[in-house]
Amino acid sequence: MKLTKPRLALICGILCISIFPILVKLRLTPGLISAFYRMFFAVLLLLPYVIFSGNFKLPSLKFTLLAMLCGVLFSSDVAVWNIAIQESSATQASLLTNLSPVWVGVGSFLFLKSKPATNFWIGTVVSLFGMVTLVGFEFFIDLNFDQAFLFAVLSGILYSIYLLVSKNVLSGVDVLSFMTISLTASSIYLGILCYSLHEPFTGFSNAGWFVLVLQAVICQLCAWLSISYATQHMRATRVSLSLLSQAVITSILAWLFLEEKITLQMVFGGIVLLFGIRITFYDKTISLKRLLSK
Repeated sequence: MKLTKPRLALICGILCISIFPILVKLRLTPGLISAFYRMFFAVLLLLPYVIFSGNFKLPSLKFTLLAMLCGVLFSSDVAVWNIAIQESSATQASLLTNLSPVWVGVGSFLFLKSKPATNFWIGTVVSLFGMVTLVGFEFFIDLNFDQAFLFAVLSGILYSIYLLVSKNVLSGVDVLSFMTISLTASSIYLGILCYSLHEPFTGFSNAGWFVLVLQAVICQLCAWLSISYATQHMRATRVSLSLLSQAVITSILAWLFLEEKITLQMVFGGIVLLFGIRITFYDKTISLKRLLSK
């Protein structure tokens, strides 16, 4: 598998977003306000650069509105995912959110010209099995179908819609202009929502403010500039499935910094998950009929 620029960007983006669940687990700020500052600080850092460097190009009204819609979709995804983590467990929230490749595949099949290949569906099944193994089969016995469960599922659906819409927008808009418009829309939308729900905008510890800035720089700007570039040049289905690998990296980071245990079952699940992702990057179409006939 050749490491082209889009693939390198995707790897960089996955590494950057993998630290996000660790930061959320610290619970230094409320989930909703954390999502707001992640977007707000990111756009504050990005705006001066794109304005003074002349890299911002206002697209047509259609693409501008779609980029704004992407901002609302993505910020809604981050907000409900934050709440899901803080009201249940990061494991449950991460697993249910990571069902997004399924929704992306279905959405691509229904609405996009480029239909998911056979390799995608095979890779999805293998990766989801790896994800379940990573989390633990016993997890499903204790699964609570409460508000946190619904929020986590909703997060995955919102994220998949975001990927499909952004794929369309990025076909006609450069990455920096897209990020500027979507982040501005995200900040305004979440700012109004937080104010309406009387969320605290101040009063956090120094560590809390540091984590908010870290989320904006690493988990938002670095991660999503890279992932948006990858989405622009790769299939949305392939990008969404590749993002499942963040669960493996997050588990390693949780072991290093939060002293969470890593079992042989988790290692096996991670290997299976990554193998499923590798299947989607296999250039030749896998024929089930040919495999079964051997």
